[in-house]
Amino acid sequence: MEFKSLKNIESSFKQIRLFAIIFISLCVGIAGYSIWSSYTFAEAQRQKIYVLDGGKSLMLALSQDLSQNRPVEAREHVKRFHELFFTLSPDKNAIESNIKRALLLADKSAFNYYTDFAEKGYYNRIIAGNVNQVVQVDSVACNFDTYPYKVNTYARQMIIRESNVTERSLVTKCNLLNSVRSDNNPHGFIIEAFEVVENKDIKTQKR
Repeated sequence: MEFKSLKNIESSFKQIRLFAIIFISLCVGIAGYSIWSSYTFAEAQRQKIYVLDGGKSLMLALSQDLSQNRPVEAREHVKRFHELFFTLSPDKNAIESNIKRALLLADKSAFNYYTDFAEKGYYNRIIAGNVNQVVQVDSVACNFDTYPYKVNTYARQMIIRESNVTERSLVTKCNLLNSVRSDNNPHGFIIEAFEVVENKDIKTQKR
């Protein structure tokens, strides 16, 4: 009888120890889950920005990792530069306005092309001949593996005269540097080492 009682006591201790281990494991699991949930919630909250609109209403905006949009912004920056720099109309003020806005997106290498064109009378011929020049960017290839980023641009120039339309190929290359965003440079890039690689006639059609 005494031996049976000792066995019961020993088995009770084993059960108590098992229950204690299970209880402690549950507590550790709950604590770990709570910490993980808190961290996940905090990370989600960091992706939210609350914007006060005119001091009246509170709007919720979601923040994004800037690196996710950089390739898109880079292509748009380069495309916008080409549209401003190479799209010309027979209006001196319009030409100067476009060139001025384009040069805010690039360094002196683009300015050197502008002064070279101006010295050769290119813009004066555009105005005197009542010529419109339109650029259509086909593709912009950016390499984000190295910095500064290497960019190749493939576009077409349409030179529209009263008598005919000339289509020219336009291939350029440049580097892109990260820069401060501003109203004049919303994408935060600066074009450097700009170079026209190819600019030749493809075809001419009479109007």
